[in-house]
Amino acid sequence: MQDATITDKLKEECGVFGAFGKDASLAELAYYGIFSLQHRGQESAGIAVSDGSSIASYKGQGLISDVFTKEVIFDLTRENDKVAVAHTRYSTAGAKGVINAQPLVAQYLNGGIALAHNGNLVNAKRIRRDLEKEGYLFQTDSDTECILNILAKNKYRGHVSALGEVVRLAEGAYSLAMIYDGKLIGLRDPAGIRPLCIGKKNDTWIIASESCALTTIGAELIRDVLPGELVVIDESGLSSYILSDKSEKGGLCIFEYIYFARPDTTINNKSVYLLRHKMGQQLAKEAPVEADIVTPVPDSGRSAAVGYAQASNIPFTEGLIKNRYVARTFITPEQSEREIKVRLKLSPIPEVFKDKRVVLVDDSIVRGTTIKSLINIIKDAGAKEVHVRISSPPYVSPCYYGIDTPDSENLAAAIFTPEEIRDNVGADSLHYLSLDGLLESVGGERSDYCNACFTKNYFAGRVENE
Repeated sequence: MQDATITDKLKEECGVFGAFGKDASLAELAYYGIFSLQHRGQESAGIAVSDGSSIASYKGQGLISDVFTKEVIFDLTRENDKVAVAHTRYSTAGAKGVINAQPLVAQYLNGGIALAHNGNLVNAKRIRRDLEKEGYLFQTDSDTECILNILAKNKYRGHVSALGEVVRLAEGAYSLAMIYDGKLIGLRDPAGIRPLCIGKKNDTWIIASESCALTTIGAELIRDVLPGELVVIDESGLSSYILSDKSEKGGLCIFEYIYFARPDTTINNKSVYLLRHKMGQQLAKEAPVEADIVTPVPDSGRSAAVGYAQASNIPFTEGLIKNRYVARTFITPEQSEREIKVRLKLSPIPEVFKDKRVVLVDDSIVRGTTIKSLINIIKDAGAKEVHVRISSPPYVSPCYYGIDTPDSENLAAAIFTPEEIRDNVGADSLHYLSLDGLLESVGGERSDYCNACFTKNYFAGRVENE
């Protein structure tokens, strides 16, 4: 992951991918699928393949292109394999390190499980304590191993009943892709907090966190996995089981639409790009300003900035150039050092900003460190005014459902008013998109989404203390 003092961005959760079929190289297919989900986690990656009786896997720390060389993919390519799962990870529960990398694999006589998980269980400590009392052993400190041991404990009941126990016991967020005795299985929590979709390429079935992974490998998007739905894919095709009715209190993490998902992804039949475009248009209605140009904080602010520019009839201009080859740097608290790091990441075009009144559009403010540095950089480049527009409401509370966010005392909007943040970061004006405006942009009611980061409505529970 990138240094938080450079990006001031929320840290992504994880991406999962699975394939079942007669593709010539399921390992290679899984590689390209998970490569498309690299934005969801850059800490570690893994692929597991199975012929129905044995599982081969490989995991490592780092970016997918670094972990999986041609030689590794070749070694994972076996003639009789029919199912694969893959995972890219950022740790939201469990320490960093290859031992916690996924898929987690458990093999037994004539079968096995390889499990990839996106999300976070809020009651993992209680589940772990109860299972340890019954003699179950844990090799990692990841909440995902709780799911694996629930399945091991209930395996004798069959896969549908065993996964029903996961739904009954696990609280929080989980979208799962797994190999289970030669089958490909997908499961979403009853609220559907984290995304999961189904696709098909010729005779090969696919499940993935986002539809952009399907596009990359040339697969067709069939539909999203429903909240509380178990999908089982084997030689006879796809079977569906509704294990729990959708929660009436919340649903998909609304930040998937705001920031996490790739713009070319479709979730719940809605284009992420078009929704972000609408957020920018709505923001222009709610917070107009006299200005000369609209420019985004790349890359996540771009779609909303285009919408803001079109709705306000202010020209859209790329004023900040992103260096995509900035490595992880050491954390230093001094503001001057932060600004050097931001300049390494984002460089201004002075000719764009000189003597201009600028609308700077971004998706969120977390700590406020980066936006402050960017305002300084833009004004140093000659801008007369910098007006900040944020295409989401104030982020006031941590996430417990699969996003690694700072505690409340490190969230700018939890401590300061928008006016105080404006003064602290040196903006000439600062406005957030309202929650009602966000909902109008994405469509639906408050109860259709998880919006706890804006409302503190933790409908699926909070992480339990020891």
